[in-house]
Amino acid sequence: MANYNVVTNKSGGWDAKRDNAQRLSFHAKTQREAESVAKRFSKNSGGGEVRIQGCDGKFRDSDTIPPGNDPNPPKDRKH
Repeated sequence: MANYNVVTNKSGGWDAKRDNAQRLSFHAKTQREAESVAKRFSKNSGGGEVRIQGCDGKFRDSDTIPPGNDPNPPKDRKH
């Protein structure tokens, strides 16, 4: 399983970064593009959690990518 975070970049744009990685996995101009790539990377790595950071620096959303193993999955009302 591979967990990814979509975070703002200080130079502009958005980054997709795997948990505990030293370097970022992908840089994008838009949050939507970075989120899409992070979900694809997570799916290709066996699933996991993708957390999306808002412009204010707080995580605003997360999504479990199958076949991720969420022990207490909430009902998804957004997707």
